Amino acid sequence: MFTTRPEILGTFGIVTSTHWLASAAGMAMLEKGGNAFDACVASAFVLQVVEPHLVGPSGEVPAVFYSAKTKKVEVLCGQGTAPAGATIGHYKSEGLKLIPGNGLLATVVPGAFDAWMLLLRDHGLLSLREVLEPAIYYAEHGHPLLPRVSDTIKGLKEFFEAEWPTTAAVFLPGGEVPKPRQLFRNPQLADTWKRIIREGEAKGSDREAQIEGARNAFYKGFVAEAVDAFVRRTEVMDQSGSRHRGVLTAHDMANWQASYDTPQTYEYHNFRVNKIRPWGQGPVFLQTLALLKGFDLATMGPTSGEFVHTVVEAMKIAFADREAYYGDPDFIDVPIQALLSDAYNDERRKLITDKASFDLRPGRIEGYEAQVERTLQALRDLSTTDKKVSGGEPTLQSMRSARRGDTVHIDVVDRFGNMIAAMPSGGWLQSSPVIPELGFMLNSRAQMFWLEENLPASLAPGKRPRTTLTPTLAEKDGEPYMVFGSPGGDQQEQWQMLLFLRHAHHGLNLQEAIDLPMSHTAHFPSSFYPREQKPGHLMAEETYGAAVLDDLRARGHEVEVAPAWTVGRLVAASRDKDGMLHGAATPRLMQAYAVGR
Repeated sequence: MFTTRPEILGTFGIVTSTHWLASAAGMAMLEKGGNAFDACVASAFVLQVVEPHLVGPSGEVPAVFYSAKTKKVEVLCGQGTAPAGATIGHYKSEGLKLIPGNGLLATVVPGAFDAWMLLLRDHGLLSLREVLEPAIYYAEHGHPLLPRVSDTIKGLKEFFEAEWPTTAAVFLPGGEVPKPRQLFRNPQLADTWKRIIREGEAKGSDREAQIEGARNAFYKGFVAEAVDAFVRRTEVMDQSGSRHRGVLTAHDMANWQASYDTPQTYEYHNFRVNKIRPWGQGPVFLQTLALLKGFDLATMGPTSGEFVHTVVEAMKIAFADREAYYGDPDFIDVPIQALLSDAYNDERRKLITDKASFDLRPGRIEGYEAQVERTLQALRDLSTTDKKVSGGEPTLQSMRSARRGDTVHIDVVDRFGNMIAAMPSGGWLQSSPVIPELGFMLNSRAQMFWLEENLPASLAPGKRPRTTLTPTLAEKDGEPYMVFGSPGGDQQEQWQMLLFLRHAHHGLNLQEAIDLPMSHTAHFPSSFYPREQKPGHLMAEETYGAAVLDDLRARGHEVEVAPAWTVGRLVAASRDKDGMLHGAATPRLMQAYAVGR
């Protein structure tokens, strides 16, 4: 099969990410004698510099990884929690029915930095200075600005100048939109990381002590102090059309730490798939597999109308259950074993017919009937309100047209047998104003919460938002085998599913599976403000061909045809039992690259 680029093969190491500079930085760590975890951390910090419209230092990250040392698959939870002052009552007193998609009220505790430090301390080999050096270099000396970053800044220029002047000072140097492919610098961010390193190294020569010093500098030291002062003194225009102060404090940051978690797993043929638990949408992937287990997908063409239809209808069912049941398991009881059980999915599978569904149909589990009805009522109430950005300020016109932030992804496998899939996100340049002393912005993940009581994803202090971030690690025949993922919010699971099924059932290599046409649905409520829903929707790349698109229309789908090479940002890596390593990255957007040897 023709592919846009070769599937990378090697035995030493593979790093694949959504930007070539991040992949190269990760590979440099392997060449220094580091392992997959060092490489992943270095890549992640470079992505904060080169894709600031998709990720920043104050964002969040879940990762799923296998350690050759511990012989275990684990989840790294770098999803920060809602601040102590983040109550439904407070947000409603601010005149809100939904949490805005940007601004300071949308901020939770920044989780990614501590997660990266935890991973580096416990599983890495290199020093903090070594893994941060590439990111510091690009922030200080410059990197070629992506056209999409320039476009994002251009769309928000007037808004930044009028409402977020600290952001304008960084991203509009000299008052001008920085040009694509020209060097762009953020020296204040470089200075922040240099100070963190200095404070870490002041703890002595011990590697772990230095990393602990860095964690303290961020969460209990100068970073937390700058965040606290900025949030307290700054009133910020956001997508609600009004100005609000945030509620995040230094106390919130000091009292939170990243952690390890057990993965949620599902056995599918000769695979065991590992995802994050239902504090994120990861189990949607698993429940979809449970539904698809009753179909002979291998007999369907990997780009056929029958295949696309079957997969998307199964995903509609699983996403409906996400709305009704998923939330932070530390706060609510999620009946995940029932949701993944054969008995439940044997019944749910009967909903999949040869016609597209237009209804949101969560299942009914005994004891949860009232919760499901509350969820459906909240969605009905939302559909009757004006979900558009309110307010008449002319500066908001450009804000409406700006792209929402997205996500990045990193996969690494190394010669030692380690592998990791990480999905960093948040802290976008368009999420909230730059904190001038630090050179970065806060995140907006709190928009995942609902301001209705007694829903699985209702806002509460100390609670994790139901994140869309969802990396994947698949074991094959009892061995850790494959890591993969894609940015894309609610589409992440959908694009990953196409990659996995085409690889597992049709024998396509990683690059072949990624290069085939992609599709997804927006049938269910979006996780992002203002939570739009498009019943029956199906977006499909035109490269499926007229016959397949007509087939999908005949099945009742509201088909939205996307231009070729515009849907999905998948990357993947795998390791065979004999030690052969594989890597692949999407050609879409001409940014992602796999490197290795």
